[in-house]
Amino acid sequence: MHVTAHLYLVTRDRLPLLCCLVAFILTFFVTRTVVRYIRRHANSDKPPKWWQPRNIGHGTLHIHHMVIGIILVMLSGITMVTLSVSGGVPEFAVASTFFGIGAALVLDEFALVLHLSDVYWEEDGRTSVDAVFAAVAVAGLLILGFNPLSFFDINIWREDQSVFARTIVVVVAVTTLLLAVVVLLKGKVWTGLVGMFITPLLFVGAIRLSRPHAPWARWRYTTRPRKMHRALERERWLRRPVVQAKLWVQDVIAGTPKFPDDAAVDKQLDREIHAAPAPGQVA
Repeated sequence: MHVTAHLYLVTRDRLPLLCCLVAFILTFFVTRTVVRYIRRHANSDKPPKWWQPRNIGHGTLHIHHMVIGIILVMLSGITMVTLSVSGGVPEFAVASTFFGIGAALVLDEFALVLHLSDVYWEEDGRTSVDAVFAAVAVAGLLILGFNPLSFFDINIWREDQSVFARTIVVVVAVTTLLLAVVVLLKGKVWTGLVGMFITPLLFVGAIRLSRPHAPWARWRYTTRPRKMHRALERERWLRRPVVQAKLWVQDVIAGTPKFPDDAAVDKQLDREIHAAPAPGQVA
């Protein structure tokens, strides 16, 4: 009797789990290696070269790698929920529900994770509310049918295998990403976030004036005082109603609803709006 046996180490339906495990193990060891390297060179007087690992942060705020991990988990989780094969699978719907519950619990303490301090009821605790707003905005846009990189038509990639068609798709996708980077460098986080779904917003954000404290202003406006002044005036005028609404909503969510007075708004504006220091200077 002739018996043909096929040995599969990993079946196709287990491939995502294998990728997850391999990525988990490799990331753990790479992270440990990088952290040890940073710690070993922490007291060095030599400025690090561009390729050398270093701590991420701004001023006194040190951003730990678990913050990046949480963001990646949230992005990948919402991506898997969005790309689910069938919304009619009850088990997947239940898992998605628990993912939503877990995401809300984590993001409600995002400020604690970011600052490594219990700032839940303090000013820095508003970061958690901002994180929840961003998550709700992204999920809402996905539910309404908007897709990230809306100019990237995956159907063209699948149906037309010509070099010309695929080149056009890649060029448009890369251009969209570059526009998003420019918008983010100009300090327009919400425009960049929503613009990934509604691409024309990226063109508007890239053309308009940079926010005065953003890296773009640091590089381009510090030697052009008139432009920096315009950016400061425009920022204060445009941000005032936004800050008022933001403070009110945050106070409502925090449990102490009240309409912010002018002094509180001015204090928040003074905290948020400032000119970027020239390159080489400490902020």
